[in-house]
Amino acid sequence: MRSISKFVAFGLAAAIAFSAPAFAEEKAKPFTDNTEVNLLNLLPPPPANDSAKTKAEIGELLKIQVTRTPEMEARAVGDAEENVWRYADVIDNPKFTQENLPKFSAFFDRIVETEAAVVDPAKDVWKRTRPHLLYPDLVKPVVPLSKSGSYPSGHTTLGTLMGVVLSNMVPEKKDAIMARAWEYGWNRVIGGIHYPTDIEAGRIAGIATAQTIMQHDDYKAEYEAARTELRTVLGM
Repeated sequence: MRSISKFVAFGLAAAIAFSAPAFAEEKAKPFTDNTEVNLLNLLPPPPANDSAKTKAEIGELLKIQVTRTPEMEARAVGDAEENVWRYADVIDNPKFTQENLPKFSAFFDRIVETEAAVVDPAKDVWKRTRPHLLYPDLVKPVVPLSKSGSYPSGHTTLGTLMGVVLSNMVPEKKDAIMARAWEYGWNRVIGGIHYPTDIEAGRIAGIATAQTIMQHDDYKAEYEAARTELRTVLGM
């Protein structure tokens, strides 16, 4: 009886082991990383914590903190999400959803991973202290907190990167999309989690990353499939 139980247990374990990959969701692969887009060579170092520039930026954050409206705060909280669906307000089409656009969605999953692969290594080197960690008694963020390096802003890099790519897919709305990309980044300042120089650096990083991956064959192929699906579904 005991040997039969062992046999059954072994069989179940083997079945689970062999079936697991079928249920595992494959992680999106970035189009590039910091070995190709090295932000340490592209951007200047961030201002020091005790510099006049950082102190001036803290002053700007504190002014925003007392003047931001509930609507501005809600917008900043919403933009804490890192995905292309935050552009739904400028695309302005009820069919602009993940369910309707599987190829488009998978393509932008790779865009999201690309930002992390490019930005995170630079953040780890520079380790700029977040405003709320440098002045915890003064700066009160309204968005989810983070202890990672503040410079450059990953959200801004991603927002800019998504904006450039999406505006190429929908050139009819390019101005509105890029304005939204700029707002997406600036909402990190409104939310109290980044300095303005983090945003400036993130915009540069986003544009540089976009220009780089546009030269890759895998990007070109997936971009064209995603673009075709998007424009077909939206009736453009």
